[in-house]
This record gives sequence, C-alpha cells and structure tokens, in this order.
Amino acid sequence: MSPLFVDIGTRYVSVSFVFYAMWTVALAVTRYSIPEEMERGSVVANLATDLGLNVEVLAQREVKLDIIHSKKYLEVNTETGELYIVERIDREFLCPAKTTTTCILKLDVIIKNPLRIFNVELEITDINDNVPQFRRDRIELDISESASPGERFSLTNAVDPDVGSNSIKSYHLSESRNFNLDIQTGSDGSKYANLVLKKALDREEEAVHNLILTAVDGGVPARSGTASIIVRVLDVNDNAPQFEQHVYSVNVSENSPIGTPVLKLNASDLDEGPNADIVYSFTLYTSEKIQDMFSLNANTGEIKVKSVIDYEEIKTLEMHIQAHDKGTMIQLSGQCTVMVFVTDVNDNHPSITITSLKNTVKENVPVGTVIAHIAIRDRDSGNNGVIDINIEEQLPFALNKSSDNEFALIISEPLDREKVSEYDITFIVTDRGIPPLSDNETITLELLDINDNAPQFPKSFCTIPVLENNAPGSLLSSLSAFDPDLHENQYLVYFIIEKEIVNTSMSMLFSINPENGDLYALKTFDYEREKEFLFHIEARDSGVPPLSSNVTVHIIIMDQNDNTPVIVSPWRSHGSVVEEVIPRSIDKGHLVAKVIAIDGDSVHNSRISYQFLQVTDATLFSLDQYNGEIRTMRMFSYRDARHQRMVVMAKDNGDPALSATVTIKISTVEQAIKPYSDTMEVPLEYDIFSDLNLYLVIGLGSVSFLLLITILVTIVLKCQKPKPINAAPPCRNSVISQRNSTIGDSTLISSDAYWYSLFLAETRKGKVVVRQPVPKAGYIISSIPRSTGLTETSESAASTLQVRPTNSLMPVCLLN
Repeated sequence: MSPLFVDIGTRYVSVSFVFYAMWTVALAVTRYSIPEEMERGSVVANLATDLGLNVEVLAQREVKLDIIHSKKYLEVNTETGELYIVERIDREFLCPAKTTTTCILKLDVIIKNPLRIFNVELEITDINDNVPQFRRDRIELDISESASPGERFSLTNAVDPDVGSNSIKSYHLSESRNFNLDIQTGSDGSKYANLVLKKALDREEEAVHNLILTAVDGGVPARSGTASIIVRVLDVNDNAPQFEQHVYSVNVSENSPIGTPVLKLNASDLDEGPNADIVYSFTLYTSEKIQDMFSLNANTGEIKVKSVIDYEEIKTLEMHIQAHDKGTMIQLSGQCTVMVFVTDVNDNHPSITITSLKNTVKENVPVGTVIAHIAIRDRDSGNNGVIDINIEEQLPFALNKSSDNEFALIISEPLDREKVSEYDITFIVTDRGIPPLSDNETITLELLDINDNAPQFPKSFCTIPVLENNAPGSLLSSLSAFDPDLHENQYLVYFIIEKEIVNTSMSMLFSINPENGDLYALKTFDYEREKEFLFHIEARDSGVPPLSSNVTVHIIIMDQNDNTPVIVSPWRSHGSVVEEVIPRSIDKGHLVAKVIAIDGDSVHNSRISYQFLQVTDATLFSLDQYNGEIRTMRMFSYRDARHQRMVVMAKDNGDPALSATVTIKISTVEQAIKPYSDTMEVPLEYDIFSDLNLYLVIGLGSVSFLLLITILVTIVLKCQKPKPINAAPPCRNSVISQRNSTIGDSTLISSDAYWYSLFLAETRKGKVVVRQPVPKAGYIISSIPRSTGLTETSESAASTLQVRPTNSLMPVCLLN
C-alpha cells in the first residue's frame, strides 16, 4: 500500500489506499484519510483514477455512492471522477466513543454496466476544534473554617471531545492564598484535578472564595475551558458578639411616656447563622429597679421606657447589657454599659410648709410680731426649682426672708378687730419653670378683742315727744348704744344720770332697762304742768377698765285735747242764763254782747270758734265766729219781739272737738230808760258792801295772798337750784301764737304762758273785768266802756281758771 497525496486548493489531503484486485472472489478496498470539518466542495480524491475507471464512460455507467450512515457526506463527480464533500464531517459526531483514536467512514462505490462494487474507507482525522468543557460551569464547595491545611476536595473534571494530543492536557487554578491544585492522571490517560487547602480558612475574614479552574488541551494552538469554583466557608462559632461602643450615654426626660424609645443597641457577630443570631438581655449587675423602669427587646436590642421615671428619685441610671449568640456547641457573648442621665422636667409643684403658726393674736399686737414661719420647697432643679412667694392680697402682713426658702410672716400695720376680725392669708408660690407651676396655702388668723371701743349712741342728742296723759310704765323710746367689741367688752349697762327738778329725781319720773336701753315713763304727764325734761343716759360696757358714753335726752310733752273750752264772758253761774238789756233804738252793727271762751290746751286744740246753736231771729243778730262778737244786723222794728233768746257754742279745734255753750237772753227797752241807767253811779257806793260783794272781796284777797306766797317760793327755789350740766337748747318746735281781739276799746291778748287766775265780777248795774298780773305774761282783758252798760266796779263773785299755752309738738323723737 502506498500513500497518495492530493492537493485540493490550499489544503493537503493525505490519501492512502490499497487496491486489491480480486476479480472473482476478493473485494478491492480503497482507503483515504482526511481531516474533519473540511469545507463543502472540497475534493477528497480522484476516485476514477484510483479505481482505474475510464472517466469518459463513467457518466454512462451510473456511478452510485452508498454510505452506511444517516447522512450523505460525500459525492462522486461523474464528469471528473472526483470524490468531494457535500456536508461537513464532524469526527466527534461520527465517532462519539473515545475507546479508539481511529474514526473510519465506510462507503461502497457501485458502478453499473457492468456492475462493479468498490469498497472505500475514509479515515476522519481529529483536529483541535473543541474546547475543553466542564460538566458544570459553577462548582460550589462548602468548607468549614475549621478545616485543616492539606485537606483535599474533589473537583469536576473537564471534557474535550477531541482525542489524542487535542484532548485535555492540564488544569490551572486562579491565584489563591488558601488553595492550590493537585492534578491526577487516570488509567485511561484522563486528567483529574483536586482542590487542596494550603492555609486555614477564616469565614469572618473571607466568607466566600471565588476561584477559576481552567482546563487546557494539547492542541496547537491550545484551547481551554473554564469553570468557576465558589468555596463557601462554613461558619464556626469562634467570634463573640461585639457592641459598637463599650459605654453608651443617653439622656431621658423624666415622666417620659411609657413606650418611649431610649436607645437601640446594635451588637455584631462576625459569625453567621445561629452563631450570629444575637439575643440581648440585662446582666445580673443591672438592678431590678432599673429593669422595672426600662424594657429591653431581646431580638432588636431596643430599650424603651417601661414605667415612670422621676428625676427627683434617681438622676443617673446604669444598665449592663449582654449580647450572646445562639451557637449550638458553645455560646459566646459580649457586654456593654448604658448610662442613662435623667433630665429634669418641671413636674413638681412648689410646696409650702407652715412650721409654726399663731392662729389667734390680740388686736393690739405690736407691728413686727412674727405670726408664722414658712418653708417653701420644690423638688425640681435649676429654674424649675427656683420659687417666688407672694401674699395674695394687700394685707397688713409682710414676709421677711430668714434663710434660703425660709420666711417669717410678720405684722406690718396696726390691726383693728372691729374693722377686720379674721384674716385669711393666702400664700402663692410659683416656680420659674416653663411653663411655671404654682401652689397656694391659706392660713386663718383670728384677732382677739380688747376693750378699746367705748359704747356709741347713734346721736349725742335725742328728742323724744311724749303725748300727755300717757299710761304709767309706757315705753317712750329705745336708746340702744353700739359697742363693736366682743363678749364682756360688748355687754352694756344703761343708767339715768340723776338730776333733780324741783326736788323731784329723774329716777322717779323715768326708768330705763339696764340691759337694752328701753326708756319708760313712771307717771302720767300733764302738758299743762310739765312741758319738757332734759337729762342724760349713760351706756357703760363690762370691760376692764370699763368704757362709757352718754346721750342727752330731751323729753317734750305733747299737748292733747283734754280741756273743754270755758266761757268766761259773759260769765254766768252754772246752769243759769245770761240776760242782757239793750235799747230798742240801737242802730245796725251795734255790739250787743261778746262771748269769750278760753281753752287750757295749746295751738290748734286752743283755737276757739263761735256759732249760733239757737237764735230767735236769725235776721236780727250776727255772730263773728272768730272773736265771738254779737252785733245787730238791722234796727229793731215794732214787729220784733221784745225778748230775744240765743244759744252760742264755743268749740275748740281739737280732734275730737270739745265745746261749751252759753244762753243769752236779750231784752230791749225803750229810749226813756237810758237816762235812768246813766244816773246809777251814786247809789253804787251803797251796794258795794252788799253780802255778795263782801264774799267776792274776801275771795279775791285770799287768792291774791296765795298767789304772792307761790311766787315767793318759786323765786327762792330758782335761786337755790344748781345750774344744769347741759342747758337744753330752746325748743325749736315751739309755736308762739298771739291773738288780739278788740271790742270797742276792749282787747284780748293770748300767749303761751299760763293764765293763773281770772276774775269776773258782776253787779246788778253793770260788769267789769279785773286785770290780774300773771307770771310769764298772760291773758289781759281790758274793761268794757260804760256805754255798753258795764261798770268798772266789781261786786260779783270770782272764778279761777287755768289756761294751757298754745304751742304744739309733733309726737316724734327729734335727734340733734
């Protein structure tokens, strides 16, 4: 057999064939050798030449190429007789098994006319067209960091379809300080690589090692394939948890709400897995009180407020925290200290403490006397604990600072229990926090009474009107004094200061209740006898020493209409009728008679008015209602009766009114009688010493004597009477009235004085009114002219009358 080299283009194909000519029993075998992966159209050999066939007749003989394979890789060109490639040939596809390095493609060349069969073998030689490939591109290894150096770890080998020198020749490992390769050769010549630990692993230093394993074949040029090796270092619990800081400092405000975060601890463990799972807890060095105040989350390490934190109880807290891992064989731990500094919040109200207190003092206590000692406190600090104290109102007290937060309450002004009997003193304390807090405390100070106030009457002068004819023992007035003191200093006793009037003591006329000052009359007063009284009433307290004051009492007796008018002119004895004789020829307006009545009462009770009750001829006489004059209204006519009768009533102005009447009979005479009546003066001397006139003279002498004795006694008593302490002021309510009446040349004068006596004489020939001196002025009645038929000589009987002054007072107590 000899080789045949065929130049096909730029490629050289070495063809060797053996021609066996056995024309009858043996078959001829032709062998060619070509590399794989030749291009389509590449000529393998000239089959016609190699087989000895005529090219010209080859197309006519129907050459057929039979390849025992699923694909048709080759074809014969019948025109040239060349065997060429119609499809790339992949040696690794044709011969996947690597049990032999030779890959033969067998085919039969069938030629008809005549039929001949040629056996052809085509050897496909390997080229380095495949790169080494690992079964897995990623090789993962888990190696404990506790593995010892020298320990070996198997790696997946690479696969190269090529054969011979094109197959895998060697392995290379990327640079590593912990690993290297150990290459082993199998019995079939294949190469295997083992990973060898040359230095101990530290997962905390490098948890994952990323290596590159390269497989290199022996081709020219060499081709290689790579796979990544990921070595995960398995953790061993060889690292204890570590906190970021050994000591933590944190500020927490007191009274922070429960659940407020304080601090989140962060401990780290270089291990992993359970060896790095950290559990936080308090150590035994942390007190139970602090553990009650703060909570620690075992998983997160977060510290929160668990209960109320009070700065005033504790200002600094120290917590010891440990963090331990969850290692299975052994657990490692680390510790730290947490310093909690509590910051003050203005949460405490200032307080007031009364260390000593006088609840009662006398009202005359000296200024500057200490009443109480006061201590103020505030548990806060800084400005929150600085306290200001004040008294709520403007009171007569002051605060003196004795020491830090100590004060003395003193009296700053004189006290007067009668103005303020009790003081409620309120102290207000306020700190200087933001916002400020305050508190207050009230103490009560009671003032004890001393007898420093004399009893006081509402007025110093009191006028009390009393109606005459009062009942003995009747209440006149209540003269109450007021004493602002208390208890025995307020208990009053009333006295009448004795004063005698005409040998009469005031205690005989008046009585006062010593307990309440009610003033009573002990007798019945008669305005016509007593008109006023002036004395003093004293009120005295029961203090030691006692104090007193007095009031001047002016008792004014008020008039009452208790006297009936008395008709004194024309006078007549009781039950008799007054007879008057007048000439019948008198003119109109002639004064026939004048009725005069007096009333012992005063003012309006003594005002008299006159009126006819009965009259014979109302057209003949008129009566003046104010002066009582009876005058003719016309001249007498022959038809008028010779005797006229009239009844005149004198009525006072009281309520109810009192009255008196007089009956007057008028007899008219002719003009001839008048001369006779004018010549009656001489016989008058004879009648003077008649029996009736004698009685009148004796009575007049007796009354005059008694009057003289009374005046002398009164003068003596007045001279001996001591001067009163307080002269009563003149009665401002006195009313002086004067009434003048004129009858011809007759005049009636009235004043407030008494009439002590009035005498009326009557004779058979005429009337005369005798004027008698009266103390303090009195009524004066002048004589009536003789032309009226009245004489100046009196032989008639005398009558004595008492008359009351005309003043009148309102029944009220007048206070000056």
